Amino acid sequence: SFPQVLDRVTDAFPDQYAFRFTTQDYTRTYSEFRDDVDLFARALIALGIKPGDHVAIWATNVPQWFITFWATTKIGAVLVTVNTAYKIYEAEYLLRQSDTQTLVMIDGHKDSDYAGIIRELCPELAALQPGKPLHSRRLPFLRHVITIDSRQPGCLAWQEALDLAGRVPAAEVQRRASALQKHDVCNMQYTSGTTGFPKGVMLTHFNVINNGKTIGDCMDLSTADRMLIHVPMFHCFGMVLAMTAAMTHGSTLSPIPAFSPRLSLDCITREK
Repeated sequence: SFPQVLDRVTDAFPDQYAFRFTTQDYTRTYSEFRDDVDLFARALIALGIKPGDHVAIWATNVPQWFITFWATTKIGAVLVTVNTAYKIYEAEYLLRQSDTQTLVMIDGHKDSDYAGIIRELCPELAALQPGKPLHSRRLPFLRHVITIDSRQPGCLAWQEALDLAGRVPAAEVQRRASALQKHDVCNMQYTSGTTGFPKGVMLTHFNVINNGKTIGDCMDLSTADRMLIHVPMFHCFGMVLAMTAAMTHGSTLSPIPAFSPRLSLDCITREK
């Protein structure tokens, strides 16, 4: 399972860098990253996330994307990845069809205004007290929205969500992680929809980890390697063949939010 992967690499290489961002102030060893994951996992439990519930992440390659992925999979929930280029009709279809219970999102990317889209899809947010469950006509399963960049009406800001972690003992996260089976679903990826509506493909811990690890084996990755990632995490290239491949082998990740030749060359120069 994903928590077993993180525990294994953290126990073996606690002081190895897991992340070294060059575009944001986020540098973490594997041990520090696991602490961040556990904190957000407790926050999700405090919001009522149960094993099998669906948590969607709509963001570029920011630190919170990785924290949300590992925290969600650690407590037996399912991470739903959302294409960063989606417009309102695509986002509505995915969030409703996937029965997403909690959405974590940035404000927007390029010409997609995520905050504006969610306000339009869920006008009920305007009168909602942050932290209280949402009841939306168009997205009937959605209960909570967590915003990474700014404070939005009816939504929990990232730090406000983290503040809820104190309500849940750390032991509860470990209990849920220990109850996982490797063939439990951990991720839903949506197809491109070339032959009809996009389909939510249910992937298990074993699916994703086995794929990522074998790719890492083929690349001969180790703790000596640093990987620049500018492909998006919502797709299997970024999530499986980059993140999972690197983290099953204790490598260091340097993601940049979205492809930029200048930022990529800067990262290569600085991180060698």
